[in-house]
Amino acid sequence: MTTSGVRVRIAPSPTGEPHVGTAYIALFNYLFAKKHGGEFILRIEDTDATRSTPEFETKVLDALKWCGLEWKEGPDIGGPYGPYRQSDRKSMYQPYAQELLDKGHAFRCFCTPERLEQMREAQRAAGKAPKYDGLCLTLTAEEVTSKMAAGESSVIRMKIPTEGSCDFTDGVYGEVSIPWDSVDMQVLIKGDGMPTYHMANVIDDHLMKITHVARGEEWLASVPKHILLYRYFGWEQPVFMHLSLMRNADKSKLSKRKNPTSISYYSALGYIPEALMNFLGLFFVQIAEGEELLTMDEFAGKFDPENLSKAGAIFDIQKLDWLNGRWIREKLSEEEFQQRVLTWAMENDRLHQGLKLSQSRISKLGELPDLMGFLLKSELNLDPSAFARIKSTPEELLEILNTVQPDLEKILEWNVESIEAELRAVADRMGKKLKVVVAPLFVAMSGSSRSLPLFDSMAILGRAVVRQRLKLAAQTVASLVGPKN
Repeated sequence: MTTSGVRVRIAPSPTGEPHVGTAYIALFNYLFAKKHGGEFILRIEDTDATRSTPEFETKVLDALKWCGLEWKEGPDIGGPYGPYRQSDRKSMYQPYAQELLDKGHAFRCFCTPERLEQMREAQRAAGKAPKYDGLCLTLTAEEVTSKMAAGESSVIRMKIPTEGSCDFTDGVYGEVSIPWDSVDMQVLIKGDGMPTYHMANVIDDHLMKITHVARGEEWLASVPKHILLYRYFGWEQPVFMHLSLMRNADKSKLSKRKNPTSISYYSALGYIPEALMNFLGLFFVQIAEGEELLTMDEFAGKFDPENLSKAGAIFDIQKLDWLNGRWIREKLSEEEFQQRVLTWAMENDRLHQGLKLSQSRISKLGELPDLMGFLLKSELNLDPSAFARIKSTPEELLEILNTVQPDLEKILEWNVESIEAELRAVADRMGKKLKVVVAPLFVAMSGSSRSLPLFDSMAILGRAVVRQRLKLAAQTVASLVGPKN
């Protein structure tokens, strides 16, 4: 594996709360650059214009900085190969798409979404994996010109070889062979002129002189498309390394529907970044028992990318708790510990906003822990009896909680106003009064029916903590619901 002039990157999409999996991949790239005296770069891949938001981009940057990662180039600090945000590079991709069309490596596709969906349904019904059937591949130049002149919407797709296989060496998996007939004729430029991930990814990696692409194993099947683009353009391809996905203890994929996955969730609960990075870094090194507590520099010294496990990285929360406790007890001085506590309490302006909301609701300061303590708690340990005091039946409460959870996920900008608007919309759709909908949410957020204002509390707690508290509340209420006949 060549390592001269190493340049690696992390390229997250700002479409949701930054995932611990992003920190896991970022840490590998960071350690790889550090090990080889190379450069670690941050690029924002926001080609999904409908889901990408400035709020999520800010959260990505803040989360990775909180993790202690530093990049040489990025959207916040610039660099010689910018811009480092794909939406700012939109005009750069079209000439490359035209080059592929001119060389006969790509074609215009005029198929409507309806036609494509019917095609996929028919393929699924026949037991086949859905992929484009090549209908527009046979259009003549005159037909394409005529359709374009008529204003028909089109995308640009890449051509795929019809025989043989794509053979390559992966830095983790070794020799890999993927038949070309299993590779889809990928859309490269969408109808709105924006490139897809695959097109922008390859062009950006080339222009930014990326030498090694280290990412999750879910992208392994996409490598043939990327290798083909490098060949079509006549560019040297980088070394590909696909890391095993982070999984739950039962080997299922780590997802927010099962367990908390947001970096912001772990920072809100009082995990310290050194401990989280320590936990993730242990997946990349071979150590003896008793050597578990390691700093970033120590990881870089022990890091061996040639000897990675393909078995999968198990996200063991008990091990993370153990490491976090050891870091707090063994690595922080008394002064550092006190400063960390204050910094944590002020995160997301939590302490200041909590005190602001509490001032008009107490008669003595000693009431503060009971009133606003829920803002700082890692676990509420919900008591089913707290829900039993609400007038709605357990079945109705469960329906409310299960309806609210996915609806809140739709909020792009997380703030008091957007939370209130969404919960009012939920109440309207459910045909219930707002006070009926919010009653179980008070208990879900604070553990009590007497609390600080709900919408403000949810804004302060943050999206990731709210998601987890709603999930735990639903589990608690479910225990009150009798078995179905």
